[in-house]
Amino acid sequence: MTDTTTPSPETPAPVTDRYGVPVGSTKGDQFSSFDVDAFEVPSHKDEIWRFTPLKRLRGIHDGSNVAATGRLLVSVPDRDGVTVETVSTDDERLGKAGAPRDRVAAQAYSSVDEATVISVAKETELAEPVHITVDGPGEGELAYGHMQIRLAPFAKATFVVDQRGGGSIAENVEFLVDDSAHLEVVLIQDWDDDAVHLAGHHLLVGRDASLTYTAVTFGGEVVRIAPFAGFSDQGGTVTLNGLYYADDGQHIEHRLLVDHSVPNCKSEILYKGALQGDATSNLPDAHTVWIGDVLIRAAAEGTDTYEMNRNLVLTDGARADSVPNLEIETGEIAGAGHASAVGRFDEEHLFYLMSRGIPEDVARRLVVRGFFGEVINRIGVPEIRERVTEAVEAELQSSGM
Repeated sequence: MTDTTTPSPETPAPVTDRYGVPVGSTKGDQFSSFDVDAFEVPSHKDEIWRFTPLKRLRGIHDGSNVAATGRLLVSVPDRDGVTVETVSTDDERLGKAGAPRDRVAAQAYSSVDEATVISVAKETELAEPVHITVDGPGEGELAYGHMQIRLAPFAKATFVVDQRGGGSIAENVEFLVDDSAHLEVVLIQDWDDDAVHLAGHHLLVGRDASLTYTAVTFGGEVVRIAPFAGFSDQGGTVTLNGLYYADDGQHIEHRLLVDHSVPNCKSEILYKGALQGDATSNLPDAHTVWIGDVLIRAAAEGTDTYEMNRNLVLTDGARADSVPNLEIETGEIAGAGHASAVGRFDEEHLFYLMSRGIPEDVARRLVVRGFFGEVINRIGVPEIRERVTEAVEAELQSSGM
């Protein structure tokens, strides 16, 4: 069960099944702790690590490389109604959205002395998005981080978190949305080619509140993001969107869990990814992983949820794994469903465009743009929609399409 206190190093991890869940419990009861020693070293026998290339994590996961050599720099502009604090890690607000659920997240939590807390005051409505930049420590260096974004009741705000630079990064990010508040956050992983980034994201939504979360992943050698979303009271809505594009040598993994534990809440999930590779190169094949777990507990009557993942494989030498899961403990729900697919171009669309005189390379670009359009149009910040569209176009041009 969830461990909300810091256990002693001698505390043994509970007996779990292959999913890291205590025997007799649900996935929502996956063991969590702030203490890194409470977790076993990850291996491919563990369900939550079986797709991750552990040998490429530079020892962050097993304790062989845990000493930070650089800093994870967080920059937030001054804005009326927004308070930015640098706090010690014993601040009682930290961890309120959830405890780390894997060894790397626990290592990140226990390895930082300070965290950044960004608060939006009660009944404050920000007219313009707040742009946050997070800079990696640089090639060959390791850094940890902890950031929390919290909205007081009836607040409304949009944040754009731009992650860039290189090095090895392990972090926790919390999003707390209090009653009747509304948060949109766009996280852009635009790391350098050398970056290894592992993140635990913790989302907690209050009564009649909403959180729209969009993860956009282009850069980095290995990127693994694990959002966990929960509800503290009725009427909450969580929307999780994602867009990712993997090239040769990249591993991009999004591992989601939405825990419906209270009545009358809603979740909607839409992730889309594209992959391209070069079978003749010496780099590892492009690989994406999407795991979407949704749990509806017995008490969560009136839940409405749907999740979808689509993957477009553009070339040989690329692999996409997509695993949606629904765990339902009550029949008194408004709706629940899931869908996923991994495929190549829709030949009918290509034929239709080419039959109207559009060259094949242009037709292929149009198909990919249309494929991502549904996710891009969900981003509420026009300049970010334009930036993501341009990034997709740049990826297509780099592939010769």
